[in-house]
Amino acid sequence: MSGLNASLGYFLAVVISVALVRTLLNKWPRVSFILEFASSFMLVACWLEIQTIVEVGQWAGGLGPDVTVTMLFVVLLTHGVICGGASGNPTLVVLKFLQLEDTTLPTLLAVAAQFLGAHLALLAAVYYWSLELTDMHMIKNLMARECSTSLLVSLPQGFFTECVCALILHLVHLSLQRRSALIRVPLIAVLLTFLSHTARGFTSAYMNPSLAYGLTFHCPGFTITEYAVVYWLGSLTGMTLALLLYMGHIPRIFAKNLLYSQKTRFRVPKGDKGEKKKM
Repeated sequence: MSGLNASLGYFLAVVISVALVRTLLNKWPRVSFILEFASSFMLVACWLEIQTIVEVGQWAGGLGPDVTVTMLFVVLLTHGVICGGASGNPTLVVLKFLQLEDTTLPTLLAVAAQFLGAHLALLAAVYYWSLELTDMHMIKNLMARECSTSLLVSLPQGFFTECVCALILHLVHLSLQRRSALIRVPLIAVLLTFLSHTARGFTSAYMNPSLAYGLTFHCPGFTITEYAVVYWLGSLTGMTLALLLYMGHIPRIFAKNLLYSQKTRFRVPKGDKGEKKKM
């Protein structure tokens, strides 16, 4: 239980820090990219600790898969509630750009902030492990340089897995974007937890380029280019396909609807047509 208590304290410290940043910056919408930095930091920092529990928690702290799945869901739910519109996910930022909801400069700043937040979260987690507060963290500190990659399949299989999972995630996100946060946030948290748990033996279905950068790009087994093909290109491809399937076109690239015919919204009643012919 000492390992679990230490992890809960770590989660609490990260959540409180991000909540304070969000509270302070809510009055300055022009620096919203800093919220993306904080959002990405929270997501990566917490997920790294969950990853630690998955890898060594079962035999170093007696923490089984049921605990890790529950903790992942709680983290994702808390992240959605606290961070709100700041997703911490570059694909969602690019999605807004493709929908003409954001311009180029805010998009670039947000994506850069997300990767910076992910990198800082990795450094913070490594420092936390170096404190060796529990046996679990002591083992993780010894394993830090030889971490296990999340990519357990070939590049084509990994690309396909991330692409399909991203496609499902973004289709659901687009369908729920007009719904109340009380409905949207829990459903997205459940979906992310389910996809991540289901794809654990493939890519872990991060569906988030900055999250994947913080969690597995530093692990041996594949080059940065190979990781990028799976976790960056795969996620972006899935997002683009989801937007195309949902809207029938990509507003930033072309306005013509390629998939769905646009019927007239208002129809002239038959009676009116008859009167016009008489006239």
